[in-house]
Amino acid sequence: MIKLLSAVLICVGLICSTSVQAQAEQQIKGDIQKKLGTTVKVKSVHPAPISGLYEVLVGNDIFYTDASGKYLFQGEIIELATGKNITEQRQNDLNRIKWSDLNQSNAFKTVRGNGSRQLAIFSDPNCGYCKRLEKSLQQLDNITIYTYLIPILSPDSAQKAKQIWCSADPSKTYIDWMVNGVTPNGKSDCTTPLDKNLAFAKTYGITGTPTLFFIDGSRFPGAVQITDIEKKFSSLK
Repeated sequence: MIKLLSAVLICVGLICSTSVQAQAEQQIKGDIQKKLGTTVKVKSVHPAPISGLYEVLVGNDIFYTDASGKYLFQGEIIELATGKNITEQRQNDLNRIKWSDLNQSNAFKTVRGNGSRQLAIFSDPNCGYCKRLEKSLQQLDNITIYTYLIPILSPDSAQKAKQIWCSADPSKTYIDWMVNGVTPNGKSDCTTPLDKNLAFAKTYGITGTPTLFFIDGSRFPGAVQITDIEKKFSSLK
């Protein structure tokens, strides 16, 4: 009976502690949201790995605050004993997606070699960094690339994206434009997945191009170096 009572008291204590912690987090979140105004949205507030410090997630960016919500810190937490960048690791986890969430019917596929390595890229046809990346990607073999067009830079981006998608061979038309400078000039009135891709990008915080995803869901923004892509593929084996 005594053991049972002790277990119940421990359970009640844990529930109360969890409830108090949740209330504290909500209080800090509300206070910070008021101070930041309506132009940004505080997604969540959780305890940081340092006592008395809280992680504040604003959009996809990580900040830190004290228990009173009086101060907001921007920076990285480094574990000195291991050299591990805790903030960077947490940011990578937040940016990770499920590979299965990517609807491959909304992308066109480029296959080289045996196509065993898979990569997804969100690209704007007028993006200079995307063009630089595509030229570098020509060096990769045994790869399948799923390209999701998101025209976010200009009205002309939407026109080119439609012409690429509506062509007889979107992958070839895309490469011809991005790598060889052959401007798309075909029809643009077919049904495209551009709106779906833009909606997906908004949901998952894809705000720039190029943005790359690997099968483990990890995200690489920008014109990533081929050496870094190869290194990532090696880590997935």
